Amino acid sequence: MPVLVSDFDYLLPPELIAQHPLADRSATRMMHVRRYGGPEIDNLQFRSFPDLLSPDDLVVFNNTRVLPARLFGRRSGSRAQTLSPQNPASREFLTGRVEVLLTRQIQADPPVWQALVRPGRKLGVGEKIFFGEDAEHPELTAEILERGEFGERTLRFTGDFWGTVNRIGHIPLPPYIDRPDTAEDREQYQTIFARELGSVAAPTAGLHFTREILDRIAARGIETAELTLHVGLGTFQPLRHENVEENHLHLERYSISADAAEKLNRARREGRRIVAVGTTIVRTLEFAAQQSKEFGEQSGDANIFIYPGYEFRVVGGMLTNFHLPKSSLLMLVSAFAGTSRALRAYNHAVAERYRFFSYGDCMFIE
Repeated sequence: MPVLVSDFDYLLPPELIAQHPLADRSATRMMHVRRYGGPEIDNLQFRSFPDLLSPDDLVVFNNTRVLPARLFGRRSGSRAQTLSPQNPASREFLTGRVEVLLTRQIQADPPVWQALVRPGRKLGVGEKIFFGEDAEHPELTAEILERGEFGERTLRFTGDFWGTVNRIGHIPLPPYIDRPDTAEDREQYQTIFARELGSVAAPTAGLHFTREILDRIAARGIETAELTLHVGLGTFQPLRHENVEENHLHLERYSISADAAEKLNRARREGRRIVAVGTTIVRTLEFAAQQSKEFGEQSGDANIFIYPGYEFRVVGGMLTNFHLPKSSLLMLVSAFAGTSRALRAYNHAVAERYRFFSYGDCMFIE
């Protein structure tokens, strides 16, 4: 029997979608889901997370940092089709507002990025997009090099790229957060261990951690490690084919340091549990384990698609937020917990009024 996208659906009242984070990150609720033995589901607070760990666990975090990846510019109109001069909206259309969401860096110098561009249908190869307040002297210019599907474009930038992006860019809050981003989101939508700039979305399971929680983990002698996966379209892209096996995910850049690789290899040799903080860590570890029997210092592009039937090679425990219906992330959770158990947990979360998605509550599956 094929695995169908529609098998991973659930009803979510819109009011359960968290629009803002809690003032205290660690005050979120946490569902404890057991795959083996004991009660299947417990309702806890995230502050209980360190107590659920074993002293010999290795807990792995994603240290990626979200960049202000949403830019608003204006099109040059240089490659646009000519509109009727009788149309008073012609000039505004040809040089109208353009929204660019940077999704993946391809080249550093000059900066070349993959991006989603809206409205993109009439923006062809060679068209330029200008950014900055001065219409005559833009601070940053993007030229479209290639067109892709569903509004994707490859852009080459000239000008002060990082300076302009950091100054005028917006934090790319997911579309289910129905409000404009604020100055506070620049820090609230980052984990406390965020260092490596490059994500277009936060690894949201890490948002619950505070210094006090990390100190409690350290006080128990529990080992931790960090690696990097820059979250891109692979996390959020819709699955366009009903048969799950026909879908493919975008590439996401990852790196594993020599120190992290040594910790991972030692934990595996000693038969210790590896706990992934977030689906980004699950994808990185499982992708890297497919490439070789042991971890090494490495970097590359991961596009692993994990759905029920997948055999996990590395991860023995997972902390994760609640994910959208019919999404690749819900399929990953279902692959780890079992589809029926995962959907029971999600329906329980709805009944118990958990807060969903990026700024919402979490679940620990072991």
